[in-house]
Amino acid sequence: MPTHHTLDDQLTTPMNSPASQHADDHGFVDLQVNGYAGVDFNGDQLAADDLETACQAMRADGVARFLATIITDDLDVMAARARRIANSMVGERLASSMVAGIHFEGPFISHEPGYVGAHPAQATRAATVDAAAKLLDAGGGLVRLVTLAPEQDADGRVTAWLADRGVVVSAGHCNPTLEQLARSIDAGLSMFTHLGNGCPLTMHRHDNIIQRALSLADKLWVCFIADGVHIPFVALQNYLRLVGPERAIVVSDAISAAGKGPGVYRLAGQEVVVDDQLATWAADRSHLVGSACTLRQMADNLRTKLALPADVIRRLTTENPLAALP
Repeated sequence: MPTHHTLDDQLTTPMNSPASQHADDHGFVDLQVNGYAGVDFNGDQLAADDLETACQAMRADGVARFLATIITDDLDVMAARARRIANSMVGERLASSMVAGIHFEGPFISHEPGYVGAHPAQATRAATVDAAAKLLDAGGGLVRLVTLAPEQDADGRVTAWLADRGVVVSAGHCNPTLEQLARSIDAGLSMFTHLGNGCPLTMHRHDNIIQRALSLADKLWVCFIADGVHIPFVALQNYLRLVGPERAIVVSDAISAAGKGPGVYRLAGQEVVVDDQLATWAADRSHLVGSACTLRQMADNLRTKLALPADVIRRLTTENPLAALP
């Protein structure tokens, strides 16, 4: 790992220095990919050829490994989608080398408006060991990350159960109190999913989930979507200064539109409209649904919009996500 410096120190690294060249030499590692290149990992017709197509496109865009992300739905539907991904990897050399595992984003998340984001509120549920075990069994040993709301696992039992089995537990789409979040960390929670998103457009200006998570950032891997749409670059720069390059991770949260451009796409049956700025809107334009940007485009944003040197970009997009996985 690179020698620790603050983000402000890193900003002073000359962009023509050796460290600033070839930020993705070792390939990006993306912990949150819902789909890619027209392929929806949450589609109920996913086939091995589809997964291979997505992997080929990601490889061309510099991704070395990724977590296939399954979002909130009926538990049986989520389990079937996990099995479909696992089965699609059998005999597929590229997919087997690139899919580092499965990320379940839900269903143990908040049902409250804003916090639930693009997930179907009616499918959210309190965490139970039985439900978590069903998802892990369906993943066939591939489940590496589960995003849940700490308030949906109030006693931390499911968090501890997952962590004991080598699954990274991340807070997301949630609004726990500071005490609830701290208790979840004590139980084994070690990450926060796309901080600054999965929360309402309007909330208390000081006492909010972003501030609570940042106050505990020294105990968490903190993930950000660096497309300039989900978080304005000025806010992202502030967050990165506080979290520091040693704890921050950039994820794409890519959907099937990634690598394709404007148009109409699908995520788990939802219609997603991608505009000319690559903002990914629900059909009614009420909220964002994943991202249409690739991780390579986000790495370019970090370089051009935030003036980060290549060693920091590599840390946020390759080294830290690798280190966060067990």
